[in-house]
Amino acid sequence: MTADEASRGAVEAVWRAESRRIVAGLTRITGDFGWAEDLAQEALVEALASWPASGIPDNPGAWLLAVGRRRAVDGWRRRERLAQREGLLAHDVRIAEGVNPVEDAADLDDIDDDVLRLVFVACHPLLPPQARLALTLRTVAGLTTEQIARVLLMTVPTVQQRIVRAKRALAEVGVPFEVPDRTERPARLASVLQVVYLLFTEGYSPAAGDHPIRPEVAREAVRLARVLAALAPGDTEVRALIALMEFQSSRFATRTDAEGLPVLLADQNRSRWDRSAIARARAALDHARRSESGLGYYGLQAAIAEVHSTAPTFADTDWALIVRLYDALLRLAPSPVVRLNRAVAVSMAESPESALPLVDELDGELAGFRPYHAVRAELLERVGRTTDAVAAFDRAASLPGNAAEAIALRRRAALLRDES
Repeated sequence: MTADEASRGAVEAVWRAESRRIVAGLTRITGDFGWAEDLAQEALVEALASWPASGIPDNPGAWLLAVGRRRAVDGWRRRERLAQREGLLAHDVRIAEGVNPVEDAADLDDIDDDVLRLVFVACHPLLPPQARLALTLRTVAGLTTEQIARVLLMTVPTVQQRIVRAKRALAEVGVPFEVPDRTERPARLASVLQVVYLLFTEGYSPAAGDHPIRPEVAREAVRLARVLAALAPGDTEVRALIALMEFQSSRFATRTDAEGLPVLLADQNRSRWDRSAIARARAALDHARRSESGLGYYGLQAAIAEVHSTAPTFADTDWALIVRLYDALLRLAPSPVVRLNRAVAVSMAESPESALPLVDELDGELAGFRPYHAVRAELLERVGRTTDAVAAFDRAASLPGNAAEAIALRRRAALLRDES
């Protein structure tokens, strides 16, 4: 591997792991969300230019933040406003260390958490819902516009336009870099929860990269949700989201094999699932169930995850209950992805022949979505349509997504070819 290739790989890895803290730190320093992201991008460009010769620094995240701060100072000097801003530079923004946990905060209305502030800024109600999601996935999850387009099932130009417009709107209004007070939180909380869950999803099933999971990203999402639970102790959907993420996190140790390739739920060693995470999840879900309004969007998904997590074996899974829970979820929040997941449950509760038409009718909406073709390939294999299953596995592998999944899908296709 050349020095250029090593440096580019290091830059990409640091950005995936630290982008939210770098942008959050620069936003705290500059008070300008859009400019902070531009400074972070400029720091990345400088890293690509200098690291091949100077070597990768011991603390790459801190290096990028320092470059961003230096460029901010240069910008203030050009604008002849340095004297007004010098006081802000005294704050020691640390990238390598974690932020203060909520239990260390004396006042729950004064959370010292730059990443959470960044999420609340990006989820300001003046922005349209899809713009909030696109902006936060870019700045908090560190996704590219291409990856965001796949996550949100949108075109790349549309994502780019929404991010640009969102940053412009925030700059024009001068949204402060802070967690809003109690009266303003409800207007942003739903968007914040959606972003936190999408951040977790990026850790649980990354949109790109070489690895099928990014546990550190998922852990950050759980941490943010727990801070939110302290800020909004009466909101049952926050507790439900924590439950959902804890259930799914409990399987991390078994989701990849020795080669780093994904392991299907049916093949996972359940004795290695994290029982403490499952216990925490069940406690949080029980808290959500006590709500007079019943389970909401995250609560129903958590209930589905609970069925999987408490089944002794894959064969013991109560698939009929899962179908009913998906029916309730569809009534509450209909979407093609929920319909796809329900079809999988139908294939197990009834038969693959019953589920295949339900999947085929989603082709127009999910034609570019890798999981759609992977699910269809599995069903085709189960009904004995081997040639069609091979084509569907190949199609799934050819679509954008993380590399480990693509390798596993190609192997499934090759195995079927050999058997036919």
